[in-house]
Amino acid sequence: MATQQTDCRHFLSLLDLSLDEARALIARATELKRMRAAGQDFKPLAGRTLAMIFEKSSTRTRVSFEAGMVQLGGHALFLSPRDTQLGRGEPIEDSARVISRMVDAVMIRTFEQKTVEVFAAHSRVPVINGLTDRCHPCQMLADLQTFHEHRGDIQGKRVVWIGDGNNMCHSFMEAAQLFDFELRVACPEGFDPDADLLAACGDRCTILRDPREAAEGAHLIATDVWASMGQEEEQERRQAAFASYQVTDAIMDQASSDVLFMHCLPAHRGEEVAASVIDGPRSVVWDEAENRLHAQKALLEFLIPH
Repeated sequence: MATQQTDCRHFLSLLDLSLDEARALIARATELKRMRAAGQDFKPLAGRTLAMIFEKSSTRTRVSFEAGMVQLGGHALFLSPRDTQLGRGEPIEDSARVISRMVDAVMIRTFEQKTVEVFAAHSRVPVINGLTDRCHPCQMLADLQTFHEHRGDIQGKRVVWIGDGNNMCHSFMEAAQLFDFELRVACPEGFDPDADLLAACGDRCTILRDPREAAEGAHLIATDVWASMGQEEEQERRQAAFASYQVTDAIMDQASSDVLFMHCLPAHRGEEVAASVIDGPRSVVWDEAENRLHAQKALLEFLIPH
């Protein structure tokens, strides 16, 4: 039976966590990863159900949440717009009231941040942001876990984002606030991140136009596709604007000797990143992708009462 609570915790952005909670989740994710590798049977969410609402397509988000719930002993329901009344215009508030009476948590991958916020405001159970145009906090948890596993604490480090000031850039900005690291964003004019988020970052975030300059001394360099879902018609214009923002070996060589490269995937080799970088020794993208599973298992265990 779904939990009958109205004061449940939601995860709509990284800043819904305190620093201590975020650090504990990362540590727990690494522990759950170790337990999985050791073949330990751990099913604290037996009998629990996660509804997964997808208005944007996905590979990693769907597989990681669905596999994660099964590994924790629970069940996941995949719901596309074709499968629900949301796709036929039912108010978000009504869908939230109904679905949250039947399940134990809801994950939503959608376009507008307002959608997850409205859903959460009318939900009896925890709501997780699986991606919006505003931010991608689940990916950020996995990225922070990956950095910690390879290099230790990210506090005080220099992180460089190269490319569009998009939802992943916004999540790095939130992480810079929470974990106290320096973030440099290298993007062309007209593609800056959200001004309010930038102001909230204070002196932790700097906008630069030269990716080589931004990369100097970096401990982590991250990027994303130049045209996100829903921006395909802008592909040609964006390719021209971002032509000098490809993460190449030359840019990586400006960074610290122990720099890591991350990409949330899917990647377009030869566009935002050179094949020699993403497939090279400084790349941790496959660990990063796997850690979506472990970070989200830690999150599900944290949010769903059991």
